Amino acid sequence: MSISKQLAKHVRDVHFGGNWTTTDLKTTLSDVKWEDALTQVYSLNSIAALTFHMTYYVEVLIIVLEENKLTGKDEISWMLPVIESKKDWDELLEGIWQKAEKAASLIETLSDEQLARDFIDPKYGTNYRNIAGIVEHMHYHLGQIVIIKKLVVQ
Repeated sequence: MSISKQLAKHVRDVHFGGNWTTTDLKTTLSDVKWEDALTQVYSLNSIAALTFHMTYYVEVLIIVLEENKLTGKDEISWMLPVIESKKDWDELLEGIWQKAEKAASLIETLSDEQLARDFIDPKYGTNYRNIAGIVEHMHYHLGQIVIIKKLVVQ
């Protein structure tokens, strides 16, 4: 299996399951009600805020791979859209699943040469480093979501 196909598998696995941690975003969020997703415990971020933040970078990656433009900003990654209903929460999640699959499909077409190229600017490292970093970042925040979920969802 090529490196790009392996990276695409990691993106799919952290979103939909099959990784060696046996924890994925879709399963973890499948029984989280929208009200619980917005609940803040102590000074921790809400499940919704963490979900939006960690998946924001997938959208940034898609733009880089499709348009060769880096438009993302870290501060925007915390600008959770307004969620006032189950419909809003479901639409946010559905968009995340669609973007995850789109990103994985784009990643698996990359050659080893493309993976070794700069992620727009040399200061950000290679495409490989950024794709792997997005997956690592997602696992990090997914762990937080699992813990917060145990505190919020009784």
